[in-house]
Amino acid sequence: MGSIDMIVLVDIVVAVGMLVVVPMGLALMDGPELTRLRTLWPAGAALGVIALVLPRGATAGVLAGVYALFTAALALQAPRRILRGRPPREAPGRPAAPPAGSGPPPGRSPLPRELAFLTALVTPAIASTAMVAERSGFRLFGFRLETLRLTEAHFHFAGFAAALIAGLVCRAEGDSAPARAAALTVPGGTAVVFAGFFAGDWVQLAGAAILTAGMWLVGWLTWRDVRGAGTDPVIRGLLALSASVLAVTMLLALDWALGEATGLPHLPIAWMAATHGVLNAFGFALCGVLAWRRLRPFPSPVAVPGGSHATG
Repeated sequence: MGSIDMIVLVDIVVAVGMLVVVPMGLALMDGPELTRLRTLWPAGAALGVIALVLPRGATAGVLAGVYALFTAALALQAPRRILRGRPPREAPGRPAAPPAGSGPPPGRSPLPRELAFLTALVTPAIASTAMVAERSGFRLFGFRLETLRLTEAHFHFAGFAAALIAGLVCRAEGDSAPARAAALTVPGGTAVVFAGFFAGDWVQLAGAAILTAGMWLVGWLTWRDVRGAGTDPVIRGLLALSASVLAVTMLLALDWALGEATGLPHLPIAWMAATHGVLNAFGFALCGVLAWRRLRPFPSPVAVPGGSHATG
């Protein structure tokens, strides 16, 4: 597979992330602060897609910069979400009580899934920063333009989609211990992978291992519990596909990171884009958000085996 073929594949993956996965994913996150941004997002994403197909230069860089403003606005929702999640002040002599049915069961902290949701809000800004530099022909931090192009895809999917679905699974599982572990390791692995861009291949390998463990856990919980939350065969099929492809795609990611760190034989980056990248984008992320969107009409938690709950 040639470099031109790889570029076309990566551009398709990034375009799907910007135009479909991110706006659909935002609709799955509660919070009134995201409503207006969801409405405006397609305009910014469309300019980002145009930037991808134009030759590198000032025009492509400016259009990518406009898209970056949308991702920056999304990242700014993270502190607003943190503030919104603070418990209300207690009136004198009257402790504030949360609404019935809100929050996790007693003793189970919502912090892991909130960290996953916050990661989903921030990572598109990392992707768009790489896009602005790459589309302008600027080697940000000295990275090759090819690396920056792959970063655009990575942080729309391994960043946004993976963290979002990890948070949704954690919420559906009633913040169970395995779900909290997944909701922590997916953002944690993504952060370590990001650090590895600067610290070296061995740090990237550690990040890939953490992220793989988290994504496999997300896939297992989705297959075991969430997939059986409803009777809709379309939902069940989409969730089954989303969960099962992780077994292959994350093994490929781990193999590639190991090969880069140790020099052992591994797939070249073009084939990683064609296998790991495409399967993650369409099999895991797109099928996953489509399934969760169809789950949204459920008005209340749906019991699943083991005493956990799937919410719509």
